[in-house]
Amino acid sequence: MTVEAFKIEEMRDNKLLGRKELKIRIDHFGKGTPTRAEVREKVAKMLNASIDQVYVRKIETEYGMNVSWATVHVYDDPKRALEIEPEYIIKRHQKEEAKEGE
Repeated sequence: MTVEAFKIEEMRDNKLLGRKELKIRIDHFGKGTPTRAEVREKVAKMLNASIDQVYVRKIETEYGMNVSWATVHVYDDPKRALEIEPEYIIKRHQKEEAKEGE
C-alpha cells in the first residue's frame, strides 16, 4: 500500500524512558487504514532507526475520512523497549513479524 501523505505532527523526546514519542497524521485517500507493519516500516525509514526500535501504540481512523492518527514510540535501545512497552503491544509486533516471515 502506498500512503499518500505521512507527516509527523508532534515529536517529544522522553529522555527518562529513552524514546521519542510521535503523533503521526496519515492521509490515505482511496485506500484502507495502513497496517501497523506499514507504519512501523515508514517511521523506521524516516528516522533512520532499526525496525525493532519502533512500536506502534495505536492507529485511529477518523470516521468517514481517509485520515488516520498513529501514536508511535521509537526507542534508543530495543532492549529498553522490551522493559517498558506493555506485553500486549510487544506480542502484537511479534505476531506481525511472524506473519512477514511466512
